[in-house]
Amino acid sequence: MGKTTNRLIDEKSPYLLQHAYNPVDWHPWNDEAFNKAIREDKPIFLSIGYSTCHWCHVMAHESFEDKSTAELINSAFVPVKVDREERPDLDNVYMMVCQMLTGSGGWPLTIIMTPDKRPFFAGTYIPKTTRFGRTGLMELIPKIQDIWVNRRKDVEDSADNILVTLRGIEEPAPGKDMDVSVLDSAYHELAQRFDRVNGGFGGSPKFPSPYNLLFLLRYWKRTGRQEALDMVEHTIRSIREGGIYDQIGSGIHRYSTDRVWLVPHFEKMLYDQALFAVSCLEACQATGKAFYSQIAREIFAYVLRDMTSSSGGFYSAEDADSEGKEGKFYLWDRKEIGDVLGRDNAGLFIRIFGVEAGGNYRDEASGGFTGLNILHMKTPIPMIAEGLKVSENEIEEKITSLRLQLFNAREKRTHPSKDDKILTDWNGLMIAALARGAQILGDDACMDAAVKAAGFILSSVRGADGRLMHRYREGEAAISAHLDDYAFLIWGLIELYESCFDAAYLRTALDLNREMLSLFWDNDRGGLFFTAADSEPLLIRKKEIFDAALPSGNSVAMLNLLRLARLTGSAELEERASEIGRAFSEQARQVPSACAFLLAAVDFAIGPSYEVVIAGNSKAPDTIEMISALRKRFIPNKAVILRPVEDPEPLVDGIAGFVKGCSIVNDKATAYVCLNNTCKSPTNDLSEMLDLL
Repeated sequence: MGKTTNRLIDEKSPYLLQHAYNPVDWHPWNDEAFNKAIREDKPIFLSIGYSTCHWCHVMAHESFEDKSTAELINSAFVPVKVDREERPDLDNVYMMVCQMLTGSGGWPLTIIMTPDKRPFFAGTYIPKTTRFGRTGLMELIPKIQDIWVNRRKDVEDSADNILVTLRGIEEPAPGKDMDVSVLDSAYHELAQRFDRVNGGFGGSPKFPSPYNLLFLLRYWKRTGRQEALDMVEHTIRSIREGGIYDQIGSGIHRYSTDRVWLVPHFEKMLYDQALFAVSCLEACQATGKAFYSQIAREIFAYVLRDMTSSSGGFYSAEDADSEGKEGKFYLWDRKEIGDVLGRDNAGLFIRIFGVEAGGNYRDEASGGFTGLNILHMKTPIPMIAEGLKVSENEIEEKITSLRLQLFNAREKRTHPSKDDKILTDWNGLMIAALARGAQILGDDACMDAAVKAAGFILSSVRGADGRLMHRYREGEAAISAHLDDYAFLIWGLIELYESCFDAAYLRTALDLNREMLSLFWDNDRGGLFFTAADSEPLLIRKKEIFDAALPSGNSVAMLNLLRLARLTGSAELEERASEIGRAFSEQARQVPSACAFLLAAVDFAIGPSYEVVIAGNSKAPDTIEMISALRKRFIPNKAVILRPVEDPEPLVDGIAGFVKGCSIVNDKATAYVCLNNTCKSPTNDLSEMLDLL
């Protein structure tokens, strides 16, 4: 006989499908579930997680796959499962409730609420039975059921109070335009939190937080503060050499459980690859060091190898677990390394990558070492090279060869499961990263991948009416797009335009930007809501500004608006960008380092910022050389337009009017540089162009 399924079996989300065979009578988030709760007079048991979440797996194995726990849940509640990556709008609201009630948050997120969606209990991971002072589900559920049946007024009062508090959280009124003092404050906050020994910010757990690095690079560019650049370099190097980085197959894990970047939670998220790659590319521009561009190349190789669909869209994530154990795919013992590499090579590898005889990875339950190792670069290559009296290049080449042998051996293992849904917002970030890689690395594979992904999203992740959708899987585009979908995809399209100068990408970015402003703009206070005006009504309609795992949609939208304003000469777009800045200026002034990406946009707005028009034959060597020179330098606050003389009308309607008058001078590629809306004399000279910038 086949296994019994619940209502999740008809869903597309890999996370929901993981729970389709649970004895828990799960419903997806829909009217059927809430009508049933009203009809049967039961509260809702809402569980929110995602497919690659380790503790979601733990709670599932302990409780949701257990018949006795399932019977309790089914008898007391109408259980509802939500994939937070499919429905970030729901997750944002109910996570805010959890943080408000408990002081913390995380996944799995557990919410108990009335049939009309008012929460009265919140928690994260809950064990099956009580242990270490943490009440278990077997004890908690009967208590909640008793309160629901016998003290209903208390429940209603609590739910009402929570809702009043939630809706009463005051959004600050719009303030003044931000100035350099906010950038200074953010820098000092990050400097205070900076871990000068290990890199990164704060203690454990420690997240890569690439948007902090992007802000610091801009602050260094503005002020010349070497400490800002040092923080970026130290952090990137520590991450690349740590266990948070996959030393064999490349790519970055989600975060480190310790402050030394050794022990990660092993899931790999698409957005981390994209944002960390961008920070490495900008570090390469700022320093000229190939070390940083090599990291970006490695990350792109991983994404194109393991995270790309045949259609060109990018998958969401790879799991932390394989064969039921976290990190098993990535861990090594000395014997296996010796068997694969041979004695002499294994000795060198073990020395470089910190492989301990007893292991450096602890068992989650006992806390004891397992004999297994997380690979990390313990011994610097220059030290190894000096000891062996060989060049660093020889050591690098040797490491590359040994890694490949171990990679081929690892490929025979059971791979972690892949969340193969394609999300518009995360794909937008990856398109932006690859397009930036195409510019800086001159890599055609990056360009081809970005173009193919953009084509797929724009053609296939649409509703029947042409409306942008959030999620695609198995031929189905569904769930109306949120702010992040628009903002991140527009970012990707702007980068694509500046990579290949195909005006169609700029035209589409402008179209999507108009649609975004129409659907999400707050006409009363400025800024953009996370959900569209015609989206499902939730407890509150939130506006995000603080960076979390992702930069906020408002921050990315502000920077997009500024860049589009420079590309089109639109004062209206620039004013909208200013309104976003003013809408969140008071929050930014209170905790500036919590909205680092917003301050990257503010840095652009304050200036100096540039418009650069290159007039020339797009395939001529002098034109290509001029564009290449621009891309080698770290000049973040600029918009670049190509005016190809072989195409008389290549530009988008509404593009900056002066561009059409830009023509070649002296029959050579010519640069027109405008600083803060003031144009300089055209030049054919590369050095003069760069001096003007």
